[in-house]
Amino acid sequence: MSQSTQENKKRSERVSHFRLALIDDKSHKQLITLRFTRGALVIGIISLCLLINIIAYCIIAFTPLKTFIPGYPDEVSKRAAIQNAITIDSLETVIFKWELYSENLRRVVEGKEPVRIDSLINITQNNDIPSDKNLLSRQDSLLRRQVKDEEQFDISDVHHRDLPIDGLHFFSPLKGVISQDYDPLIHPYIDITAEEGAVVKAALDGTVISAGWTDDAGNTIQIQHKGDIVTIYKHCDRLLKKPGDKVTAGTPIGIIGNSGKTSNGTHLHFELWHNGESVNPNRYINF
Repeated sequence: MSQSTQENKKRSERVSHFRLALIDDKSHKQLITLRFTRGALVIGIISLCLLINIIAYCIIAFTPLKTFIPGYPDEVSKRAAIQNAITIDSLETVIFKWELYSENLRRVVEGKEPVRIDSLINITQNNDIPSDKNLLSRQDSLLRRQVKDEEQFDISDVHHRDLPIDGLHFFSPLKGVISQDYDPLIHPYIDITAEEGAVVKAALDGTVISAGWTDDAGNTIQIQHKGDIVTIYKHCDRLLKKPGDKVTAGTPIGIIGNSGKTSNGTHLHFELWHNGESVNPNRYINF
């Protein structure tokens, strides 16, 4: 190896400082000059990469540009997710209430004491209802069978329309003679006389909400109908239905009688209520 070659090799090994110059091609004037070492070059490249990454992160994280990333939820999707969560929570509450209602309805039909409920929150916190998870599931088949049997007679509200009271067809609770007519102030009901042992029937489809004895009215039964309509039958000799029973129009619910202190002979005391006010039964029923 020649001496000049060895000198060039030693000179290249000793080079550790560099200069980067920007020169005007025409005037050969140096516009920008940068001086750096090998270590400074490595640090500069790393710092530049980090700076580019930080800038890209800020642009994506704090600008609407992030919505263009595949799979990233936009504001509409977030609002929809929140609304769906609220809806699911509401549906769970409704389902829980219906389960409690079904259980109480089953207990009333079977003549058992209903579950006492103050509020849904107290039930959830205090565990007032039975803890057996299969409590309702055991009655599922019976409940389904009951609903099926009811729909055979078309008493399900699914196929019914909410009609005004003037558009409803009432069944005469008792065929007889009106012994005392309706008076909105003095006598807001009617009295119907008939032969002893005549059957008292429900005027509309509904649910028995009260059935029992009072000293003044004797054997009395009350039925709740849809459309905020209530019918009341008093002074019966005996009752054929109990609270919680479903009845259809024309179903026998009692026997005409002379029970109670205020009764002065065998007759039916009949009341018709709509939206919390008594109405004249003669306007809607042919006795």
